[in-house]
Amino acid sequence: MRELIPKDKYGVFVDTKDTARVDSLYVAHYFEKEHKNVLRDITRITDSKSGLSEEFVRLNFEPSSYTNSQNKKQPCYVMTRDGFTILVMGYTGQKAMKYKELYIRRFNEMEQFIKTLVTARKEFPLLTENIKLLHENPKPYHFSNECDMLNRIVTGMSAKQFRQAHGLEKGSSIRPYLTDEQIKMIDTLQKVDIGLLVAVPDYEQRKRYLEWYKTKLLEKTA
Repeated sequence: MRELIPKDKYGVFVDTKDTARVDSLYVAHYFEKEHKNVLRDITRITDSKSGLSEEFVRLNFEPSSYTNSQNKKQPCYVMTRDGFTILVMGYTGQKAMKYKELYIRRFNEMEQFIKTLVTARKEFPLLTENIKLLHENPKPYHFSNECDMLNRIVTGMSAKQFRQAHGLEKGSSIRPYLTDEQIKMIDTLQKVDIGLLVAVPDYEQRKRYLEWYKTKLLEKTA
């Protein structure tokens, strides 16, 4: 399965459909189980006689594979949060409870990341794609910091502050509420920032360059 955001050390990743998933191989490792036994549990759960609907199985358990140390392709599964929850429901003991909590927290973090990514992709598509190229394992702040910087330079507020000031729903796009001039300025600065991300790693310095560039553009059109 193709990964939009690569697996972290717990095997949690985001697929190209913006869904957080976890690899069964990693679950076996952290819950201290043989992977063949985890596969056996998944086979039992996904059996047509288990009681789960075909739709649930299709959406939450996807067959995949990995290459082992002998360079042989071996089966595994990638699961959604719901699939993972069903699988580990019967895992008991203090260590199992510890890792259930850890994985639930990691899924929460990754799903918050997805929301940040989806919002950034809608409003800053070019910038979002380039951030993913620049960072091997991008974090939510890689997107939110850069997008908020551009919003602050143009509107004087972050997207969150703009929504609060205008009574907009949490997480909604602010773009429909910007003026044509603001949208044009954001799109222009977004393209400039793509180059700066490579040439100027320091956030504050990039911000100063963009503010200077905005001033020059406004002077030109005045």
